[in-house]
Amino acid sequence: MRGRLRVAGVGAGYFSQFHYRSWQRIDAVDLIGVCDTDLDRARAIDPDCAFAAVQDMIAQTAPDLVDIITPPAARLAVAEAVAAAGLPMIVQKPLADDLMGAQDVARVARKAGVGMLVHENFRFQPWYREARRLLDAGLLGVPQGIQIRLRPGDGRGPDAYLARQPYFRDMPRFLIHETAVHFVDTFRYLMGEVGSVLADLRRLNPVIAGEDAAVVLFRFRDGASGTFDGNRLAEIEAVNPRLTMGEMLLEGSEAQLRLNGNGILFLKPLGQPERVHDYVWQDRDFGGDCVHAFQTHAVAHFLDGIAAETSVDKYLRNVRIVEAIYESAAEGEWITI
Repeated sequence: MRGRLRVAGVGAGYFSQFHYRSWQRIDAVDLIGVCDTDLDRARAIDPDCAFAAVQDMIAQTAPDLVDIITPPAARLAVAEAVAAAGLPMIVQKPLADDLMGAQDVARVARKAGVGMLVHENFRFQPWYREARRLLDAGLLGVPQGIQIRLRPGDGRGPDAYLARQPYFRDMPRFLIHETAVHFVDTFRYLMGEVGSVLADLRRLNPVIAGEDAAVVLFRFRDGASGTFDGNRLAEIEAVNPRLTMGEMLLEGSEAQLRLNGNGILFLKPLGQPERVHDYVWQDRDFGGDCVHAFQTHAVAHFLDGIAAETSVDKYLRNVRIVEAIYESAAEGEWITI
């Protein structure tokens, strides 16, 4: 890599810990600022470079890149402040509360002429990277279908989500907007473009505002099909149900690939017994160290110019698909993207 990258972060909530630990592990990065409106939370991350205001942090630290890790409602204002300073940024998904808000965030970067990546890390989880490798090698044949069962078991009871991300409880759109958008992106990464969707959404836990269970059918443009079956109250069999947050079955014309909740992949060539498929991955931080994998990719993009997998313009397609899912649930019919 050429040179170094001075990175500052905005947001010090639960998930930010994975961002900051990853930045500190990347040799080409200097983490030079942490900002949060709650200054004590920023100080808990780094007492020597904590700030309460974005503008103050930018003025005093002169970063090369800003990582925006706030809740969705705050992201537009932060992006505007970063763009006004002429700085590129990474913005946590799902960008904003709806498609219009996401488009506003994208326009901020476009108008200022600065780079913007979306922090989408599920496609960087090692089991999905390996699935993509097997597809590219032709070992599964032509992709025919994919199923994902989301069962993290973290949404039960009156205290659901309070310990980690309490703002989840107030989202009028929750499971699809906040969580399933990860799998929309993963489906596109593995199966290609989505052509249409059909959705049924439900709320099972009455203490939250939005939906927490859903079944969504996907038709891909290349002819394959997909199913997302999500329930945040139910739990898969796993040492840590939040490791993979669910199970996957990817079916091809030559073989099928199955993922369990412990990150183990099973390969079954057609006509042969299923066997464990060995691959290398690390059970570290969140989701098989996927935050670090994404941020390493982002550094290579900003320093070396490699093509970005999650540029904001590419990512808006995911948000449009999410909107189509809500439209389908409301209308009770297939919606073409």
